[in-house]
Amino acid sequence: MRLAVYNVENLFDRAKAMNLGSWEEGRPVLDRFAALNGLLGQVSYGGGDRAKMATLMIELGLEKSDTGPFVLLRRNRGGLLKRPKTGGIEITAGGRADWVGSLELRDEPINEHAMRNTARVMSDLGADVLGVVEAESRPVLSAFNREILSAIGGAPFRHVMVIDGNDERGIDVGLMSREGYPIGAMRSHVDDLLPNGEPVFSRDCPEFEITTPGGARLVVMVNHLKSKGYGGKAASDARRKAQARRIAEIYEGLIGQGVEYIAVIGDLNDTPGSAPLKPLIENTDLTDIFEHVAFDDGGYPGTYGSCTAANKIDYILLSPALYAKVVAGGIFRKGMWPGVRPKKWNVYDELKRPEEAGSDHAALWVDLDI
Repeated sequence: MRLAVYNVENLFDRAKAMNLGSWEEGRPVLDRFAALNGLLGQVSYGGGDRAKMATLMIELGLEKSDTGPFVLLRRNRGGLLKRPKTGGIEITAGGRADWVGSLELRDEPINEHAMRNTARVMSDLGADVLGVVEAESRPVLSAFNREILSAIGGAPFRHVMVIDGNDERGIDVGLMSREGYPIGAMRSHVDDLLPNGEPVFSRDCPEFEITTPGGARLVVMVNHLKSKGYGGKAASDARRKAQARRIAEIYEGLIGQGVEYIAVIGDLNDTPGSAPLKPLIENTDLTDIFEHVAFDDGGYPGTYGSCTAANKIDYILLSPALYAKVVAGGIFRKGMWPGVRPKKWNVYDELKRPEEAGSDHAALWVDLDI
């Protein structure tokens, strides 16, 4: 069977702030969005909190309207703010219970060529089981599977599953599988908590049990760990390390239950030798597919952007019994922008500009004799 993983970076719609020319351009918006959401969620609003909320709202373009260029403030009931005729914003609520609503990122459609190139990658991988990172929802992934894969001549997957995670931006993780590879028992970890009461996982760490046509059973854990570029470095590293530690605990629990075939796959947002990933990569017996003699990295050690070693952030980690079943593995980069001086790898004919890339991430695959 072929197991693969691909960070699709959304399928139909993507937050406008994440669709700018570069991550550096969108990061200030996302940081302000996160800070304001955190303040709005507090039980009570102090004077300093209200002043900071007003400042952030103005910076997000909400001074004149609840609709800004990148965010949308939904106020369903209660009183949150006033907009004086003289300008500015005055927060009138005393706490979260005083109003009903939400702060949301505004979406915009994905470039049509990018959408089709994403579908081409998903089809051309030839995967029997495909882990998907950054899918908007199960209905969206299911519609993409039925409509867009068919439109480019691909065969839709038989099974599609996404469990809603903790990310408000609509970037969840899921699994797709072919006929003969049914998705059986599933377990979500969205409610796993840190000591401070916050969720461990930015999205989720779902466990999907797959049965192969030959009767073998494996558990696939799909992940998307905390990004380096969303919040301060120390806090991001600490969160990612806590997530890696929890994945390791879940993995060890499965091994203790007698499960032999386990794969941890996805975008871990850090490099193999990083301190945050140490609990998972160094402190367990999971092995990165990149280390296998039959793995072909295509001449580049990374999986994201320019694919340098510093951009090796996507993974297929296998338990010892599953690693022993590896026949081949590799990286699929035809849907990534290859650069121009020089062009690093071959791409689809339809990929002529960076914005037409299916994703900034390569897809990874491994063939297993089970």
